[in-house]
Amino acid sequence: MHRVNLNPTSFNEQVFKYASFGIALVAVDGSILAVNPALTKILGYSKKECLTLKFGQLSHPNDAIQGIEDIKQLIGDAKSEIHLENRFISKHGKNLWAQLTMRIFRDDAGTPLYYLLQLIDITTQKESEQKLQESVERYTSLKKYNHDAVISLDLQGRIINANNMAEKLTGYHVQSELVGMELANLIGQANVNRIIGDALHDNTVEQDITYLTVKGGETVEVLTSIAPIFVNRQNIGFYLICKDITEQKQLILAKESAENTNKAKSEFLAMMSHEIRTPMNGVIGMTDLLLETTDLDEEQRSYVEIIRTSGDTLLGIINDILDLSKIEAGKSELQEKTFELRSCIRDTFAVVSSKAAEKQLKMTYTIDHNVPEFIYADSERLKQVLLNLVGNAVKFTTSGSVSVSVRNVIKDQQAPFLAFTIIDTGIGIPPEKLTDIFEPFTQLDHFMTRQHEGTGLGLAISKRIVDLMGGEIHADSDGVNGSTFTFHIKYGAQAKDLRGKSLNALLASNQHAKILLAEDNPTNQLVLTKMIESLGHSVAIVENGQQAVDAAVHEHFDLILMDLHMPVMNGVDATRAIKKALHPNPAPPIIAITANALKGDREKCVEAGMDDYISKPVRREAILNLLAQYLNRN
Repeated sequence: MHRVNLNPTSFNEQVFKYASFGIALVAVDGSILAVNPALTKILGYSKKECLTLKFGQLSHPNDAIQGIEDIKQLIGDAKSEIHLENRFISKHGKNLWAQLTMRIFRDDAGTPLYYLLQLIDITTQKESEQKLQESVERYTSLKKYNHDAVISLDLQGRIINANNMAEKLTGYHVQSELVGMELANLIGQANVNRIIGDALHDNTVEQDITYLTVKGGETVEVLTSIAPIFVNRQNIGFYLICKDITEQKQLILAKESAENTNKAKSEFLAMMSHEIRTPMNGVIGMTDLLLETTDLDEEQRSYVEIIRTSGDTLLGIINDILDLSKIEAGKSELQEKTFELRSCIRDTFAVVSSKAAEKQLKMTYTIDHNVPEFIYADSERLKQVLLNLVGNAVKFTTSGSVSVSVRNVIKDQQAPFLAFTIIDTGIGIPPEKLTDIFEPFTQLDHFMTRQHEGTGLGLAISKRIVDLMGGEIHADSDGVNGSTFTFHIKYGAQAKDLRGKSLNALLASNQHAKILLAEDNPTNQLVLTKMIESLGHSVAIVENGQQAVDAAVHEHFDLILMDLHMPVMNGVDATRAIKKALHPNPAPPIIAITANALKGDREKCVEAGMDDYISKPVRREAILNLLAQYLNRN
């Protein structure tokens, strides 16, 4: 073995120079007398700068060791060396954690001569310890305050630990009873065997654990989740997470009871709608006729205006009451009129423009050349659907664009439909959720609800409105590259823009027509007859659906106004019978008139072959629009 002879002085110099830890000589007053290169590297000071400092100037102001006097007190007379962890501040203000060793050298009389300082940088280690501690504390807090029972078990099926909710759920004390207990006592041996044997590669195991046997022998219905515990990449056990769904089941029952109550209330409101709207048709219709077709003096006109205003107010109250049932039972009514389609889209964009501008989204819309400028439909309901869809597109799109396109489509040789397509470049929707998102009480996927506010009812309401407008709605997405929503609505053939036209000009544009009115209420017969005759047309009245069929078969009519609710035969059956009896010749346009404009009526009307649908009370302008639309379209 080769032996190296080293000069002690040379050896000490090399250790001092090349040591990886910091070394310094410190005078008894704290002045730094010498430093090695490692210490200058750790602290960021040059050797020259270090020699101008005192030990206390390097120490962190919030730590116990502030200067050499603190070191003296810790060493005292009995010790010669101390070891401790202390924080220091580098030249650039960075906090450093260090393992500090201070050794005092004394003369023969015991008087301190100087200190030898050794400093090892442990900042990285301390940061790791801090992160670990934070992780442990987060886990402990999560486990402790979790609303679900959390039980950990080893690979032999024994309980290692549990949280307070497990104690509350099972009735067993955690430390004295649960810890060390066989988990089979709670969920059965077969389930324990499945967890230990299969849970790592089969996530369906948790679906079979639906009950816990608690202290006293009772069972509690639960939803469970299973998570493996890994330490150094080795599975050492599992977490069993149990949610008590007893209360949830009670809430479901309460919800079903509430829904049944709401259904009964909605049916009552629908009935009241029919019963109230029928006489309201007489009140409002007659006041309209009085104001528009008779010569009234100023006093008489003021009286009639009061009657009409009161009738409008009462109708508004009725509509507000019915709005309760619209949301709760999916029932709604349409208020159709002629309006400018582009204006409707622009109004929608105006609502969301500020939010889109914040995200710098490009907002565009295109309308095919064959789409009418003015359409006859419910502009407010259409705007509500557009606002829900465009608003969602803006909400879930962080960058890129949102576009709306409109085109004309013909479906099954029926009346024309408008197809609206809303495309965004947002976060997308999981494909498995594309159907569920339109259902009541169902929200978008959790990744959306975690980041964005909202109730989740907008799409369900949009679907109801689109259904009511005779169309359908669907969504497409791959879950990553944005979403596309498409919906269709039925609309009347293009009506002329009635704004600014005088009544005389409009009347002159309509040829004389013979109209069949199927209505069983005498007041409504009188109101509608006077309205139609005042427009220059003749009216034949029948009181039930069977009479309407007989009249339509034996006489020619240019238009049929059909009440839905009549004795002997209702309006829907009568329409089917007329269509069948006149086939293969075309039947005259048949317009449904009813006091019950709720969900389901439009579907029945369209299925029966009716051409349009208006609700009572019928305004003179509505009759005017219908005649302009259906008598002049050829």
